[in-house]
Amino acid sequence: MEIGVNGIWTMLAAILVLFMQCGFIMLEAGSTRMKNAGHVAGKTIFTVGIVSLVFWAVGYALIFGSQGGSLIGWGDYFGFNMMEVKEGSSVAPTVMFIFQLSFAAISMSVAWGGFAERAKLSAYLIFAVFFSAIVYPVIAHWIWGGGWLAEHGKQDFAGSTVVHLTGAMAALAATLLLKPRIGKYNKNGTPNDIPGHNQVFTTLGVMILWIGWFGFNAGSTITAGDGSFFGFIAVNTQLGAAAAAVAALIVSWMVTGKGDVVTMLNGALAGLVAITASCAFVEPWAAIVIGLVAGVIVFASMRFFEKLRIDDPIYALSAHGVAGVWGTLSNGFFATPELVEKVGVGKPGLLYGGGFEQLGVQALGIVVCGAFAFIVSYIILYVMKATIGIRVTEEEEMIGLDVSEHGSYGYPEQLKSPAAPQPGVLVKN
Repeated sequence: MEIGVNGIWTMLAAILVLFMQCGFIMLEAGSTRMKNAGHVAGKTIFTVGIVSLVFWAVGYALIFGSQGGSLIGWGDYFGFNMMEVKEGSSVAPTVMFIFQLSFAAISMSVAWGGFAERAKLSAYLIFAVFFSAIVYPVIAHWIWGGGWLAEHGKQDFAGSTVVHLTGAMAALAATLLLKPRIGKYNKNGTPNDIPGHNQVFTTLGVMILWIGWFGFNAGSTITAGDGSFFGFIAVNTQLGAAAAAVAALIVSWMVTGKGDVVTMLNGALAGLVAITASCAFVEPWAAIVIGLVAGVIVFASMRFFEKLRIDDPIYALSAHGVAGVWGTLSNGFFATPELVEKVGVGKPGLLYGGGFEQLGVQALGIVVCGAFAFIVSYIILYVMKATIGIRVTEEEEMIGLDVSEHGSYGYPEQLKSPAAPQPGVLVKN
């Protein structure tokens, strides 16, 4: 009976996390230009399909394989006997597979932020295979699969490091190798604004992600219990996101004189990312503090990366990378003894008499996982760039990826109007 109830709860959470892909479609399509919207939306479905197949074949086994050690999982490849429910299991392996798959797909979607508006479709295909088979599983095993960071007590309840920092570091590797979009920077290095074509789409995407995040965080309990603990986690998730959204809008208003909507949206995402690691370890007041800090640092980070001439159209580095770092570190400050005991991972934070030990473990995890994700992703993409190429031609980029990569428009009626350019005609916006 209990395993059935847990299965229903975890499957519902998995559905919510998979539904977050709808949010990424709206967010990324709305944040990019109309001529690329169909491509951006379509590649999400394409890559979720690739991730699913690779995760079934090897990814899940490399994380949770029964013969694994401290560095990598092993065994149980290619659709192991998922109908076998082992004694002591909290949930059926079929349900756990779908739940973990949904997380791997989210990390992949985060990584795509660094590819937007200039990468070949073939680059998405090949990198998705390697990311799902090598990059993500190794880090997930280290922290969630009983690896060496788990042995050290690394606290990352739902994936500020595993999912978000990993994806963001892959995005950083991609945007460095792809170089900025045409027209993003002037010869003197000053940036030009390249706004997305539909801010309403972007806003709706963020709200969908916000809703799906309850499956992300609260669902990571795996067990339903009496509902009080996953309800507590949901409250922390809501408070962290809310505080970050408000803080980001206010700080942009104070600095620029305008309450920038895009900054507010990225603030909400930053708050969600930041509270993801700590949602089960901290009190609600601390969740608010974590969110407030995330809202401020995402504003500063967005401006910082732009000055470095790092063209990140979806702001993945700020909302998922920098916020993921802060969220992971926050456990080292705010984790309470009672909640640490309940979760059974690591030790209390600095503010609760735990000293610097947990903070050091959190920092170690950030450095090692961030470096691994970046270096391996950079090597994979560098080899791809040197062999088959990863960026479309200048003409294809200016025409738009809808036409150059797919031969059709995402917005056929608007782009086929008499005043609009036709296929083969350069489009500079």
